[in-house]
Parts: sequence; C-alpha cells; structure tokens
Amino acid sequence: MDSKRDPFGPSANGDVSALTCYPYGMPWDADLDRLKEECGVLGIYTPGQEAAPVAFFGLFALKHRGQESAGIAVSDGSIVRMHKDMGLVNQVFSPETLAAMPGEMAVGHTRYSTTGASVLRNAQPIYCQSLVGDIAVAHNGNLINAKELREEMEADGEHFDSTSDSELLARILVHNLPEGVEKAVGEVMKRCRGAYSVTVLTPTMVLGFRDPWGIRPLSAGRRGAGYMVASESCSFEPVGGHAECELLPGECVVIDREGMRYFMGTAEPKHSMCLFEFIYFARPDSYMYGTSLYSARERMGAKLAIEHPVEADIVVPVPDSGIPAALGYSAETGLPYREGLIKSRYIHRTFIQPDQSMREMGVRMKLTPLVDHIKGQRIILVDDSIVRGTTTKQIVKLMFEAGAKEVHVRITAPPIKHPCFYGIDMASRGELAAAVMTIPELCEYVGATSLGYLSIEGAVAAVGRAKDHFCLACFNGDYPIPVSMDQKKHAFDMPPDVGQLAGVASSQGQLLLMED
Repeated sequence: MDSKRDPFGPSANGDVSALTCYPYGMPWDADLDRLKEECGVLGIYTPGQEAAPVAFFGLFALKHRGQESAGIAVSDGSIVRMHKDMGLVNQVFSPETLAAMPGEMAVGHTRYSTTGASVLRNAQPIYCQSLVGDIAVAHNGNLINAKELREEMEADGEHFDSTSDSELLARILVHNLPEGVEKAVGEVMKRCRGAYSVTVLTPTMVLGFRDPWGIRPLSAGRRGAGYMVASESCSFEPVGGHAECELLPGECVVIDREGMRYFMGTAEPKHSMCLFEFIYFARPDSYMYGTSLYSARERMGAKLAIEHPVEADIVVPVPDSGIPAALGYSAETGLPYREGLIKSRYIHRTFIQPDQSMREMGVRMKLTPLVDHIKGQRIILVDDSIVRGTTTKQIVKLMFEAGAKEVHVRITAPPIKHPCFYGIDMASRGELAAAVMTIPELCEYVGATSLGYLSIEGAVAAVGRAKDHFCLACFNGDYPIPVSMDQKKHAFDMPPDVGQLAGVASSQGQLLLMED
C-alpha cells in the first residue's frame, strides 16, 4: 500500500397533478420535478474521542445527498453498534441515541433510494456478520448488474435481508475479508458493475473506495490526530477536518490505528465522473477535480451568457442552485443581478400527505416572487436543469403573474435526454421533456419568452477537465459502462402490501448490538 497521496489536482403531459406522493406512504416533497441525488457516505476515526457525535455532524453536512433515511454504525474495537431509521439526519438521531454508541470509529449514510423501496429494511449502513467480525457498509451509487449478481448469489445459497443492491456489495466484501482487505475490495471491483463510492466499518478499521470509473465522488483527509473519508469535502470543515485528496477511480483508503494508507483495487481505472455533481448535486462549497463547485457554476453561467445572449433588464436565479450561475451570467453581461424569488426554508419534506389542491400549489409553497423586483422587467431566469418541465412551467407562470414583461429561461445543464442508471433517480426517457420535445416546443410548453441550454462543451470547459473525464450519458446517451435499458428501481421488491410497508417506514429506529 502507498502511504502518500497527491493532493487535489491533476411527467410528460405537464399536468401539475403529476406532482404525486412518494410510493408506499413515503415523504412528500414540494418539488418533485427535480433530479434526486442518491446517498451520502462517510467514515471517521477519532482517537481519544467518541466518533458518533462527530459522524452525526459530518453526515448532517451531506443531507442534501439523501433525505429518506439515515444511519450511523460505531465500533469500540470489538463491538459494532448501529442506529438507523427513516427520515432526515436530525430526525433520526438524538443525544441519547448517540451516547449509546461508544467507540472511536464510525461510518454513516444518508439515503435517497435508487434500487429498492424506501423502507426501513433498506436503510443503511448495511450490517453483515463475517469471520473477521461484524461489518457495516454504506454505499452511494447503483449497481447495473444487481439482478444477475443476486441470482448468482442466491443460487449459491445466499440469503438477503433487504431489496437493495448495496447488500450484494456488502456480502461480497464479507465473504472475502478473511483473505485480506485487498482481496475483498478487488473482488468487489471484479464482480460489481456500476457506480459505487463505499465506506466500510469493521471492528478495527474504516475503509473507503470508489468504483473503477469514479462515477460518484469520495474524498479523504484528516481531522486532528484522526482521519476521515466522505462523499464531499464540505463534510470535513464542520467537524474540524480537512480534505486532502479525492480518491482515484478504483482506489481504496484504509484507516486504522496505524494511520491512513491507500491501494488500487483495479488495474484498469477510468475517469467518468458524473457531470451533474458539478452542475447541481454536490454542495457549492465542495471541491471536486480540484476545483470549487461554486466557481465552476459561476463559469457555467458566464458561458451560458456567451452561448445564449438576449436583451433583458435583470438576471434572476431560481434559488438556491441557480444562484452561482446567475451571478456568472450577470458578471459576463453587465446586467444587474436581482433576487426575484424567495425560497421558503421550512417547506421541505413531510409525512403528511397533501390533498390535490396542495399538490398543485407545490412550487408556490416553496417559492414566493418579489413583485417589486419583477414587475415590468425583462427577466433572464437562470436555473440548473429541466427534467419533466412541470416545475419550470410553474415558475415561469409565477414570474408573469408578478408582472414580468418577458421571461428568458437559461439552463446550465445541457438538455437531459437519457435516463441515468448510475445512482440518480431519474425519470424514464419518455418522461424527460428534452427527449420528447424540441427546444422551441419545450419553450412554448413552459411558457417562456425564450429558452437556452448550456452546451456539453460549455459545461465541461467550466469545470476545467477534458471531456473524457466525465460521464455524460444523461445528455448524449454514451454510457461509460454498458447498461440494460430495463433497469428498475424496485426490481427486488415483493409486490407491496401498502399498509405493511407504510408501517415499516414509520417504525422507530433500531439500536443493534453486534457482538464480535
């Protein structure tokens, strides 16, 4: 293993009634016409300090990556304890819960489901028993060969406790850990195809590794005398840590009482980082590919202004993700930047099921127009993406109702024409607005005066890496890992008993005591 690492461097019909509830009684989100991130993972070693509270705050900084369930597993050197439940990080954990989880090592997970229903049994970390002790596995991504893997493993007598693809990966690790970490991680990379950034807790160590294509992010660094690994660098600073490097595709980091060291789990790494991490998913204060995401999004806005100029009076962002790009568009054109929409910080996710009239007010509950800024103005409205188009349509309508003379929509993501199979819960191709409509047709559909998308080349140039360093599949259909088009999120779920699943989803969290 190498002890040194280089630092950062080289719905289709448009009816608003389509804003439906989550299946099986799961949380309702006021803004369902958005791409959903899949998960956030972290691992931490805090010598001389309890790891659970630190993991909680580190996980809280990753809650934008998944808000359906959360979990933390902690090891005291011999016993692994775990607590997980449905809901936001701050809803799942309490001071009492964290105090009941002693130990200096921990892994954590916050989930948005991409394979397997959003129910408690699929919450993570995944727990497995092994010959080297109990382990907990947290996974961000999606396996595209999950169906074949599960059939193979079940034929060999394996039994599964969940319907998540993450358990497949965890059980491959379990069976190979007695032969060493390198063997176990190498076997995962040999058998699992798809996207996976993973953290693993054993009684005596924390592991973190990325798939050979590096589709999902993972960073490693230090925290005082200890060490840390997390999906994004934004998770380090809140707990007094410092991200030192991004793991390479196919790379693994091992953290234990001897320190932090790295090895490659594959001989053929590739670079296919998801471009949407830079456009929308990751927090703007994170760094990826050695660049500030906030600055990259500003550059995207500037390039959007060059590619799609228009005569207007003000530049208005759709908060919050459109703000950096709107600032970049404003700086490039010299047009004033003005807030035109105020986002409610309190309308988010709720287990209270809305009636039809409340669904139709989804965007209005989340965004309020500033009439004094909008009335009589020709507006450039900057946002990060259009998926089905229903949300954009409602926002444009809000702007005109507030008195805007013109609304020119500008989008920093290229047109989304293909579904993602690597961990983004995206609509089917027939539900993607840009896949079924031309840009003029889509402009008419959302009711805008004009519509312009940033090109793939413009978005890539704003990040500052070569085009072949990115996964661009949702834009151009070029999947770096060949996929079957019949991938299904609930492939392993039994026909649901809605009442039973709703009951499981709302049950209390579990505190699991796992004896070595």
